[in-house]
Amino acid sequence: MFVFDHPSFDDHEGVHVFTDPDCGLKAIISIHSTLHGPSSGGCRLWSYESEDAAIDDVLRLSRAMSYKNVMANLELGGGKSVILKPEGDFDRKALFTAFGKAVHTLGGKYIVAEDVGVSPADMEIIKTQTPYVAGLNSGEAASGDPSPITAKGVFLGLRAAAKHRLGKQSVKGLTVAVQGIGHVGYALCRHLHEAGAHLIVTDINQHALESAKAEFGAIVVGLDEIYKQEADIFAPCALGRAINPDSLPQLKASIVAGAANNQLSTPEMGAALHRASILFAPDYVINAGGIINIASEVSGTYDPAWVDSKLDELERTTEEIFKISKSENRPTNDVADNMARKRLGR
Repeated sequence: MFVFDHPSFDDHEGVHVFTDPDCGLKAIISIHSTLHGPSSGGCRLWSYESEDAAIDDVLRLSRAMSYKNVMANLELGGGKSVILKPEGDFDRKALFTAFGKAVHTLGGKYIVAEDVGVSPADMEIIKTQTPYVAGLNSGEAASGDPSPITAKGVFLGLRAAAKHRLGKQSVKGLTVAVQGIGHVGYALCRHLHEAGAHLIVTDINQHALESAKAEFGAIVVGLDEIYKQEADIFAPCALGRAINPDSLPQLKASIVAGAANNQLSTPEMGAALHRASILFAPDYVINAGGIINIASEVSGTYDPAWVDSKLDELERTTEEIFKISKSENRPTNDVADNMARKRLGR
């Protein structure tokens, strides 16, 4: 199948494939749009079941970054990259050095940051090969790991959803089922715990689960059990497609609001949530905190006050989407997608 015929292809400006047999690099950089500035989005290191799965992921993720950046009113376009994780042992420094060279060949059309499986330390390696990198621990405008800022934005969006759907001014006393407690998910749990919410969590990382149990009093459940919990809010914070034909009938929550990208397996899942009276907080709107943090770093002068003001703006945008959805009886993902595509001129 040509990439142009791929169901996730959305008139992307460019899809670039890079290999380096010496270190095992197999990478794809997808640029969806540069209408509002250079494309930017994280790099994901993952063991994909097939090359087609990697292509599908990077196409969907880069499109979501275009929507995310334009909805956050950032001077950035949408891009994303994935590295197919080499089997067995591999030289991480060599891998990310080669990837940095690949990023540099695009001449600034794509600015990379970290995503799943990638750390600020990896960004430092990439920095040795190209200036088109953010999420750094060192440098005049360095902002470090953007995960805490992503979590803060998701918390604000989740709180807005609780206000709209449940009439609650806070999340105090509410039960939130969090799927995935990596860097962002765990930070979200901390925000929720400090605000008085009860937590149910799941993850493949047993150490993280034990920590959440000890620090937050979280209830730990199995990976397949998280959907059916008696919770007010279901927060997907792992990989995408958490809301699908198999999981949706199991949900008992009134709200879906989390940090994961591409939570809906298909746009129809948004309509299905709407019919079930489950409020969906569009993921690329509420999880934009990380890219906002990156945008401030890319500007050359990191400004925490500006970042906080943009997070407040995200919360207001989320509330606007909810109001339009209610007044027009339309799924929230449809409302958000239309707003994003209009801003992109698509």
